[in-house]
Order: sequence, then C-alpha cells, then structure tokens
Amino acid sequence: MQQASIKSFRGPHFFLSNFYPCNVEIDGKIYPTTEHYYQSMKSTIADVQDAIASAPDAKTAKKLGRNIVIRPDWEQVKDEVMLKALHAKFSVPELSEHLLGTGFANIEESNSWNDLYWGIDSDTGKGKNKLGKMLMMIRDELWKKSRVANEIA
Repeated sequence: MQQASIKSFRGPHFFLSNFYPCNVEIDGKIYPTTEHYYQSMKSTIADVQDAIASAPDAKTAKKLGRNIVIRPDWEQVKDEVMLKALHAKFSVPELSEHLLGTGFANIEESNSWNDLYWGIDSDTGKGKNKLGKMLMMIRDELWKKSRVANEIA
C-alpha cells in the first residue's frame, strides 16, 4: 500500500525535525534536541561544544554552530554525527512508535532555506534529502527489530 510522502516536518510530523524538543542521551551527555548535538559536534573544543549544547533552543544552537571554527574533518564525519543523533532520538520508545507510524511513506525534508544536502528544495524538488533517507533507514531498522521481537514472542 503506497502512502503519501511526508514533505513537512511541521504539525503532526514535527517529531521528525531536529528542532523537536526531546532529551537525547549521547555518550553520557543529555542534549535538548538532536540539533544541539549535531551543531556542537562541529567543534572538537569541549567549551565550544558545551556552549552550543546548552543553548536555550535549537534555533540558537544552529546559529552558534554557524559561527564557530568548524573541525577540519567535518565533511567526512557529519553524516555519521547525524545518524548517531537520530539513533539516540529514535531509541526513545514514544518517538520510535511515531516513526513506525509513518508506515511506508517517503520522508522528505522539503524546505525553502536552500538546504539541498539534508533536504530538498520545496519549489524544485531537487536535493539529496539525506535527513529523510536516514529517517527512513532508521524506520526500516525499527520495523525489522519489532518484527523479530514479535516472531520470538
């Protein structure tokens, strides 16, 4: 059964956004959003990471992350950093249930702020949609785990 694409991370699908407030624990530290973690990992300096991680909201964390000296290997590690953040976020049972609840819908982060790496342009439909693809990959992993758990039970 084909489901419609999810193109907006607003409203009922806000939980897909990296700005969604949910405490995620990564490497023994709590981050208020996955955006806080992602932006803080752009630096290897602990004080800079802590300043970004303690930003009052995701928007501020993103702004801070745009105004620091980026670690030299960032382009090589940013996908791994994002995937680690998403795995932590969707290890929260309520959020994993919401993600599974998207069924087989294609997930795209359609945006108007020209992020063609993590999303797609809302006007042209062009972009790599890395975030949407990672979310669908995690959803598939969760589905397989739940299926295996049901077979064992």
